[in-house]
Amino acid sequence: MEREVLEFDVQFVGGGPAGLAGAIHLADLIAKHNANAASTGATPLPELTIAVLEKAAEVGAHGFSGAVMDPRAIRELMPDYVAKGCPIESEVTHDDVVVLFEKSSFRLPFVPPALDNHGNVIVSLGELSKWLATQAEERGVLIATETPAQTPLLEDGKLLGVRTGDKGIDKHGNRKGTYQPGADCLAKVTVLCEGPRGTVAKQLESALGLTAGKQPQVYATGVKELWEVPAGRAQKGRVIHTLNWPLPSSTFGGGFVYGLSDSLWYVGFATGLDTADPTNDPHGNLQRFKTHPMIAALLEGGKPIAYGAKAIPEGGWYSMPKLYADGLLLAGDTGGFLNGGRLKGIHLAIKSGMLAAEQVFESLLANDFTAAKLAGYETRVAQSWAGAELKGMRNFHQAFDGGLWTALPRTGFQMYMGGLDPLGDGLKGHSSHERMKPLRAVHPNGKPAPLKADGVLTFDKLADVYLSGTMHDEDQPSHLQVADTSVCATKCREEYGNPCQHFCPANVYEMVPDPEREGALKLQINASNCVHCKTCDIADPYQIITWTTPEGGGGPSYKRL
Repeated sequence: MEREVLEFDVQFVGGGPAGLAGAIHLADLIAKHNANAASTGATPLPELTIAVLEKAAEVGAHGFSGAVMDPRAIRELMPDYVAKGCPIESEVTHDDVVVLFEKSSFRLPFVPPALDNHGNVIVSLGELSKWLATQAEERGVLIATETPAQTPLLEDGKLLGVRTGDKGIDKHGNRKGTYQPGADCLAKVTVLCEGPRGTVAKQLESALGLTAGKQPQVYATGVKELWEVPAGRAQKGRVIHTLNWPLPSSTFGGGFVYGLSDSLWYVGFATGLDTADPTNDPHGNLQRFKTHPMIAALLEGGKPIAYGAKAIPEGGWYSMPKLYADGLLLAGDTGGFLNGGRLKGIHLAIKSGMLAAEQVFESLLANDFTAAKLAGYETRVAQSWAGAELKGMRNFHQAFDGGLWTALPRTGFQMYMGGLDPLGDGLKGHSSHERMKPLRAVHPNGKPAPLKADGVLTFDKLADVYLSGTMHDEDQPSHLQVADTSVCATKCREEYGNPCQHFCPANVYEMVPDPEREGALKLQINASNCVHCKTCDIADPYQIITWTTPEGGGGPSYKRL
């Protein structure tokens, strides 16, 4: 079968806030330029094709965030965004930062400046993305769903485009009657907005040296449930952030509760993946978090109605990759645009998409898409308020390497010193998996007993996966590729106790009896459970797990997350 070739002028890979905002802004820039061309004497641009490639069955289905959004960027993108129906759940009306202990809590008498959410809004990232998609389509942008970018198309160091995944292949690798080869999507410039640990971006890191000379990116995994409670129990606009319990002080992370209405709470937990503990369990941490008396009281009489998970790039300014190459720009989480100190990335994703669009527009006018021309994007970022914000938190995550209690004064110092840490600037970072220690070093008496779900307040992973709406065709090759499964059954089992069973928030990885070897275990991959969070690709201590895109349309179907 001949592979289809689709040619666009500009393509954004990923239908999240970065890609959609970039497409909208670029369309607006072109329209304004052409409208003014007659009066200014400028040469109008010809009709151009702008495309957004999205792997989900519909835009927003894979969209997941906390989410409290700083509206600064969307106000710049579309000043009349409220009048146009932007789906805002609530303005923030009340802010609390609480230190939790096992049975008690302490509310800080003040809100640290970085966590002051006055003027911010609570949103569902999925609903926001759906709305942005309608705005893009009104401007003539092509939105291609069920189109997972899988492989970069490179020629002499220039990105020509991306190849999408094949469809209609069974789990043994054979072509079914519905077989359809993926398309080669070519463009003058491709803007990668794939989210954290992007499939194409990861391949380009080594091929184009995008991370050379940069600090390693470090991640947390955020898990969240949407709870429906009796009317009046939730508080619309209330924002609660928590520190400490149930994490040990050596592990980065914390909890959050956001009020969407008088009957809906977001309740979630972010857990650093750069922990020493191989039994680190982001989903389990959320379940324990809910048992705290303060949190349990907020959820009393309610039930979870949706669930999701996602990796969060926490490394900051010094961990951002090179953002350009011939025919290539990076935006959003793919480029590391997240402020860990503020717990926010949506506004930075939107702004990065807009800055990428401005650079692409300049390149279209000059008909120059070389790295030398596109390098102007990094200058735009550095000179923007987004760059200033990221530089102001450039040492934030690194301050937590010594634990929570030493990090608090250090990050406080940073916030008042423009990001400078008392121990210096540009602190040495680390990849998430590098800090994991052998099981016996952390738990000499064996693994701690997991929390037993009660089905009322706490739930096991399979129950939450059901709430995520995750669906994959069972008869397709696993999109979770393990380079050597014998490592799992032997070395990893002995050294780390198979941490994939713990850090995966969707029960994808299980060690089950091996029928061919008495008393032995083997790895079983339940790929159909996968919620596309990328945690396994990040946290595996041997780095032998590679997350790839499944057949187009597969994955979670998030509702209002």
